[in-house]
Amino acid sequence: MKISLYIFVVLFFLTACISNPNNAQSVETKIDTIITPEIKKSLVVAAEDTASYLKKLKGKKVALVANQTSVAFNTHLLDFLLENKVMVDKVFAPEHGFRGDGEPGETILNGVDKKTGVKIISLFGNNKKPSTVQMKGLDVVVYDIQDVGCRFFTYISTLHYVMESCAENNVELIVLDRPNPNIDYVDGPIRQKNCISFVSLDPLPIVYGMTVGELSQMINEEGWLAGQKKCQLTVIPVKNYTRDTKYNLPIKPSPNLPNYLSVRLYPSLCLFEGTNISIGRGTLTPFTSIGYPDNKYGEYVFTPQDIKGMQTNPMHKLKKCYGIDFRDLNPDSLNFTLEYFIKMYNLSSGKMITRSRMLALLYGNDQLPLQLSKGMTENEIRKTWEPELSDFKTKRKKYLIYK
Repeated sequence: MKISLYIFVVLFFLTACISNPNNAQSVETKIDTIITPEIKKSLVVAAEDTASYLKKLKGKKVALVANQTSVAFNTHLLDFLLENKVMVDKVFAPEHGFRGDGEPGETILNGVDKKTGVKIISLFGNNKKPSTVQMKGLDVVVYDIQDVGCRFFTYISTLHYVMESCAENNVELIVLDRPNPNIDYVDGPIRQKNCISFVSLDPLPIVYGMTVGELSQMINEEGWLAGQKKCQLTVIPVKNYTRDTKYNLPIKPSPNLPNYLSVRLYPSLCLFEGTNISIGRGTLTPFTSIGYPDNKYGEYVFTPQDIKGMQTNPMHKLKKCYGIDFRDLNPDSLNFTLEYFIKMYNLSSGKMITRSRMLALLYGNDQLPLQLSKGMTENEIRKTWEPELSDFKTKRKKYLIYK
């Protein structure tokens, strides 16, 4: 009797699936939402390759350099390490803070993580480099932050200063590598010595085409740290990753880079931070549009306003801005370009550059305004940086981990 009932139930279920294909589709959809593209490709970020680094941390006093992107197995790396009995003494937090909710340029204060009770030390503001006091007693520092592959993204400046402090205080550094969504090309002018700043710390092009693991090796070996010192560096690579792998970030790396398109446009649009042209800050789609309060700049209209956690007091607050909407572009086809910058410069009759020093720091040299005033085309401007860029491409090859 029980066997007959079991057969009846099985037959009923199969009949239902066959007669109603929507049921079968719903099951398949549910599975597909669990098996993400990264899992299908067997891509494993270093934080989840626990066999390669956990044993290096056991019994040691550890500091973690982390933010909201530092996740392993859907758990924040801090929580994961503590669950695995790793002695995490403190967390060093970059721009935007440990939880990633600080606005651009906002002062990040020291504090305590409410969940774990671990000390949080800010590395943004007056204290950009871990001090000797803050490093005292540490055996290892673990760096795990998602990068986007642009010189002016400040997380790599934090990496540089952490490496410097580790070298000076004889503390080992382990970099848990993550994919770079802009790894597929290298472009832009190399940062010149008169433009060193927190948004342009190392002599890199705007897009350097390396993961943070690869970049950390280059910083260490090229003598870019103060006094040309070297830190004791270990890089845990991403498994099953290549330079052709498309990586759509699962967690936004900063408040105003909300999606893959914004990350791909970021290298080209960030230069507008040195101008009076809005890049969509104060909207829900920053870094996917540009505009100014004058309808000669374009047909697309947006109005910047305060958005808590993203931007308060944005440029041109509550004013209608007219410009260009990039949301229909294919992100994979985008590379660094001066096309948009030159177009808006010409529409403004050269008046849009209002923060020339900031523009120079972002661009890497102070020549762009002069070049534009001469009416140079993008191709002509590119020729001025090509020799140094070519040298950089050759130099970086020996530090590449991924094919």
